[in-house]
Amino acid sequence: MGSNDVPSDDAVILQLQLSKDQEKLVEALKDQQEEVKVMHRLLSEQQGELIHQQREILAQQKKMHDYMEQVKAQYNILLDTIKQMSMQNLQEELDSHREVLSEPSGPHRVQQAISLHKVDMEASVMEVGHSLVTCGRCGPEEYCDFKGGHPLCEKCTVCPAGFFLVAQCSVHADRICQDRDECLELADLCEDRQKCINTPGGFRCQGMTERDARAGMCGHDYFYNVDMDECQACAECEGQPATSSCTFTTDTACSGPSDGDNVLSLSWTGDVSLADTNGHIVNLASPGVQFHIRARDKASLASTEDGRLVMKKHGLVWLEQNLSVNHSCRSFVQVCLHMNASDGSESHYLSGVRIEQQEVRSFQGVSISAVAEVAPGYAISTSLWSANHHCNQSNGLRLYDPLPASLSLMWLSHDTGAVAMTAQAALSAHYHTNHRPSFRIASISDPYVVVLTHDGRGIRFAESGTVRFVFQQALYSMGQACVSEGFQMLAYLNRNGTAVELCRTFKPGVHYRDTSISLSGATEVGSGDTLAFEILSPAQCNVRFFSDDTGVSGLSLVWVPAASSASIYASVAQAGLPSGAVRNKPLFFHQTSPQVSQMGLSVKGSAKPNQYFVFRESGTANVALDLKLIHSCRLVKLTLLRLIDPERPGAGWEARGSRPTPLAQQVQNGTSVFFTLDCVRGRVNQVSHHTGSGVSVLWVAA
Repeated sequence: MGSNDVPSDDAVILQLQLSKDQEKLVEALKDQQEEVKVMHRLLSEQQGELIHQQREILAQQKKMHDYMEQVKAQYNILLDTIKQMSMQNLQEELDSHREVLSEPSGPHRVQQAISLHKVDMEASVMEVGHSLVTCGRCGPEEYCDFKGGHPLCEKCTVCPAGFFLVAQCSVHADRICQDRDECLELADLCEDRQKCINTPGGFRCQGMTERDARAGMCGHDYFYNVDMDECQACAECEGQPATSSCTFTTDTACSGPSDGDNVLSLSWTGDVSLADTNGHIVNLASPGVQFHIRARDKASLASTEDGRLVMKKHGLVWLEQNLSVNHSCRSFVQVCLHMNASDGSESHYLSGVRIEQQEVRSFQGVSISAVAEVAPGYAISTSLWSANHHCNQSNGLRLYDPLPASLSLMWLSHDTGAVAMTAQAALSAHYHTNHRPSFRIASISDPYVVVLTHDGRGIRFAESGTVRFVFQQALYSMGQACVSEGFQMLAYLNRNGTAVELCRTFKPGVHYRDTSISLSGATEVGSGDTLAFEILSPAQCNVRFFSDDTGVSGLSLVWVPAASSASIYASVAQAGLPSGAVRNKPLFFHQTSPQVSQMGLSVKGSAKPNQYFVFRESGTANVALDLKLIHSCRLVKLTLLRLIDPERPGAGWEARGSRPTPLAQQVQNGTSVFFTLDCVRGRVNQVSHHTGSGVSVLWVAA
């Protein structure tokens, strides 16, 4: 046995001592657990008492509020009584001193009596030695608000549709509106077999479909909101004529104030549909079938004639058309924007985009953009055609009819100093991984501000401003690697010899198919800055790029001086990415561009941080979203919604009952927009927040 070994007897004794210590430790732990349980029970009882006390405090606060309202009413009655009594006393005093006017000291005595009366009146409504802090004199539709610590005149709340008036707006209190409970007030709602659920400004019927809504189930003065899946009260145009009345599925459209001659920017929205086809394609051979354009608003800016959009003002226009197509044509179908001059001297294509043939027939969303200089009488049209004769005898063309307007227009006055440019991509065939396109200018309103670089691969700006651009490229891809990896298009801004990536977009690949890839964005530029593009394709994917005079491969760009414009860019935020069964989930963003005073994302601490794009100044906004996601949904809907003043404390749309409405480009003070994602019959597996997902916004002063 070594010198360090422990004798066996001592080892046994040591083990016994250790086991006894362990038993004591276990007993001590059990005692501590009992104490913890007792403390937890006491804590739960204290929490219950605190909750009970909080409820009592809230009840007392409500009673105090009601008592204060009664005091205010009695105070107003007392004040009116004092004023009437004081006027009677003054009249009696004047009558009693008429005889004194003939005496030398008479006027002085009457002046003393009137001065004494004024002092008595002031002392009757305020304490001596204490100043009364008020708002001064507010307008007829304003009240004095003391909530912020300092009195401030605020606009009286207007009760929205679906709400009824509880209390009128007074000098010291806002107007009180109460939601109307249609489920209790109206009989036979949702039929007996369905359950009615009251919502702010409307109601919801469980199991109700759009077909039921078109049959009039919502009832009189209500319409069915497809995005919200509920019946909502029709809006009322207060002091303004209605451009379109409320229908079973659309709300009332009210005309805004008349546009003056000094406005810098305006917007216009309309619907696009295939006219008189009844789902059958008559002839898609070039020039194809013309879409029918129907106006929604702004009759002073443009009108519709024979399915075309006819301009009424001089200026620059930025056009956006969004549509979803389901077709059985072999190869591809092509959507084009076309413009005709009023005298017929000028007629040309503005832009074009190709929609590929899918292995499995489904709706494919596509956006087409263009910019042009217009004058009164200029007509803009949009058409659809196919180069394949098999498609001309087919009846497999369908358009998805979304609730928001499918055609929008942003008009800029020449007084803004804006410049419009279109450039055509050079005809080329490439089989390389990366491709940097070169351009040649097709049209430009001011060649001094916007020019091409010496190699034609970039656009240089001579002055500072804000740029809105869209690059659309037609291509033909061959190889399975094209399908598995897809394509990416990038935009770079070169400043002082350093190239910075502005944004990028992702396009799923196709095999032996014609398709188009497009990228849109907005950015601030300085004097000498250069804008360039690059297309990335898989290494083993053979790609052939096309260009022709229909604008199928080209760049549309508008530059606006910095004095009357601003832009921001925000990528999709990593936090709160929707996945799974997504139904009208909002998207959250992270602003990566510098802050501007005209607009920005809702900040931390607001009602919905990083969800709303809040506009702080009046103007016209153009919003573009690129989203990269993996999904198995039968249909994916991305909706841009507008909300009036969601950041005002206590006046959010949940509290006031106002409803988010589909996209409207006209943006005013206190207006915000946000995006929702809707997956129909499937699930969203992944949304990218690194590349290919982001929002760019251009703002132009009104």
